[in-house]
Amino acid sequence: MIDPQLLEILCCPETRQDVAMAPDSLIASLNERVAEGKLVNRGGGAVREKLDGGLLRADGKVLYPVREDIPVMLIEEAIPLG
Repeated sequence: MIDPQLLEILCCPETRQDVAMAPDSLIASLNERVAEGKLVNRGGGAVREKLDGGLLRADGKVLYPVREDIPVMLIEEAIPLG
């Protein structure tokens, strides 16, 4: 779980929009795509590791992965959702 104080100061590095914890149902759906080898990040690379969670950008178009309770806030690691 991400510290609530950290979550308050995090934002999308590209647009500066707020981010919030993604619902478990979205993470489960994305992890199914990871298992199928069908999930690709913004950098064009296949996402090979299961997501422990994610930070959803306010507009709902991008998710930043969370692995071992650490948010990966790199634009190229973001997962497009649209």
